[in-house]
Amino acid sequence: MTRVFSGVKPTGHLTLGNYLGAMRRWAAVDQHEADALFCVVDLHALTVDHDPARVRRLSRQAATLLLAAGLDPKLCTVFVQSHVDEHARLSYVLECVATDGEMRRMIQYKEKAAREQRRGGSVRLSLLTYPVLMAADILAYRAGEVPVGNDQRQHVELARDLAVRFNQRYGHTFVVPRATRPGVAARVMNLQDPASKMGKSDDVGPGIVYLLDEPDVVRKKVMRAVTDSGREVVYDREARPGLANLLEILAACTGGEPELLSGSYTSYGDLKKDTAEAVVEVLRPLQERHKELCADPGHVEGVLRDGA
Repeated sequence: MTRVFSGVKPTGHLTLGNYLGAMRRWAAVDQHEADALFCVVDLHALTVDHDPARVRRLSRQAATLLLAAGLDPKLCTVFVQSHVDEHARLSYVLECVATDGEMRRMIQYKEKAAREQRRGGSVRLSLLTYPVLMAADILAYRAGEVPVGNDQRQHVELARDLAVRFNQRYGHTFVVPRATRPGVAARVMNLQDPASKMGKSDDVGPGIVYLLDEPDVVRKKVMRAVTDSGREVVYDREARPGLANLLEILAACTGGEPELLSGSYTSYGDLKKDTAEAVVEVLRPLQERHKELCADPGHVEGVLRDGA
């Protein structure tokens, strides 16, 4: 079986975007069709300013939510990055193969460093080197495929380059992984800013639906979602991004098609109501399972211990 490695970073509470865009597929498809490893990459959360206690809480919460979403330890491996020493050990070895120039060309580093510089500050050194840690995450397990979005493809290419370079210099050791496009999944955008992804790192925002939001909170956020000028309900990602986002969320929750769903509505209000209820129903079983797991912390600890 193909070995697949995927991770989630505990920099914030997991969102509807995390679930519809990745976690649901991990549970429904990947754990059944591949030798799948799912990791809470808590070391990556240390590359930015953080509260250590919060990182620990979010790491535990993320692991619990992965299980609540349907990941089965009998079918896949669920673990926390810092529980496996080889990640940090291999990262140092790969830093001895990587170059400073490669690190500084990473788009995310350039963007974040420039933003911090404008504020008069400086980023952590680990932000510069964390793509090597990501490469170590992948190469340590000889993963053949890494399903990533376009924003992470550059990092997988770096992992490939480091694997080839290491193999040439020290002898064949690592599988050279390839980036794969995740299966068709929802693209969930911020409800208040449909040009931006619904990101968990945004600490505040009525545009973000968190997986543990209460039903009434979910309804309030969806009902207040930004829409577009005009009254006709049509699906047009470019011209009507706010409306398209709602239709895509509704489609992802109900198994429909955004274009077909758009013809069922004559008002934004009705679309928002149905979308809100669809999201509440999608999250209900996950939230119920999360509550059960929280009542049995020993089970989650055992899963993570065995996974490590």
